[in-house]
Amino acid sequence: MKIHYLPHYGLFCYLFLYLSLNVNALAQQLDIKTISPESFIKEVNRTGQLNFKRTLDLSFKTAGYLAKLNVDEGDSFVKGQMLAKLDTFQLVAEKNSRYASLLQAKKDVRRIEALLAKKLSSQQALDIAKTLIETTRASYKQAQYNVEKAQLIAPFEGVVTARFSELNELQNPNQAALQIAAINNNLVVRVGLTAEEVSLVKINQQVQVSLLHETLTGTVSKIPILGNSQSQLYTVEILLVEQYVKEITVGQIVKVAFLLANNTSVYRLPISALNRVDEQGNALITLQFKNKKKKNNYQQKAFAIEEFSNDYIYLKTQQGALPLTVITQGWQQLNFLKKEDEITVKYELKK
Repeated sequence: MKIHYLPHYGLFCYLFLYLSLNVNALAQQLDIKTISPESFIKEVNRTGQLNFKRTLDLSFKTAGYLAKLNVDEGDSFVKGQMLAKLDTFQLVAEKNSRYASLLQAKKDVRRIEALLAKKLSSQQALDIAKTLIETTRASYKQAQYNVEKAQLIAPFEGVVTARFSELNELQNPNQAALQIAAINNNLVVRVGLTAEEVSLVKINQQVQVSLLHETLTGTVSKIPILGNSQSQLYTVEILLVEQYVKEITVGQIVKVAFLLANNTSVYRLPISALNRVDEQGNALITLQFKNKKKKNNYQQKAFAIEEFSNDYIYLKTQQGALPLTVITQGWQQLNFLKKEDEITVKYELKK
């Protein structure tokens, strides 16, 4: 009788050894990662137009004909460079006339003082003569100022964005001759965000601005209080941190990437860890844990989904939650055998 049981016992040992080897091989094929909870950071991508934050219209203080124009639209200039100038013949003549009047007023004061010393004049006449000096001096300074303002001097390093005049054209004080813009710390991108998104944005927050051939760092410089009544979007302004780059074309469309953090805690898993989405819209994930005998067991568990991206899936959790040991790859090789009376979900090899 014992002779009949030996083959069955040997076959049982063989099958046990075979399953053990395959289980070990399976464990080696699984990609397992420990995922800790973290604050949810949502990436928001928008497109916007690169533009100048501020421009400046330059005009002459007094009327006159445009005699010199040293720049045109698109030209760069340095601080202190003369951009344009009026014909100053009339203004210089007026300044010289005021200066001559000032010299005469000073002579009159000296003459009246001499007469007053001889009692041939009065103190009142001397006071009037001194007052005339002050008014004439003020007129002379005004005329001198008008000559200086008959030329447009660049207040900063920049570029000409628009030209409104031609040579020999008559200029008026309320007429802009040139429009200019600074090239340093003056490039911005304006993009629209929803009310929920803009609530997570902060002043001086860094964002990534992608141009055609490079990526620059920008900072949020303005957050509006009111949104657009039609689109319901809030136009946020991003100031480029880097110095002006000549290859940048103002007006070009660029991409802006925001990383927005809130108080939500999530598990950030590679998208490959997602087994499937159940009927309730929850994500099914395979977890690894140790049983009492310190052997590996696997469990498929459902989590509420916070967000999807191309590379990650974000699962909702609570602050202070324990880390998860997640099967990120190879979970397809597991068949789950659920038992009603056990929380543990064991596995068997797929045939």
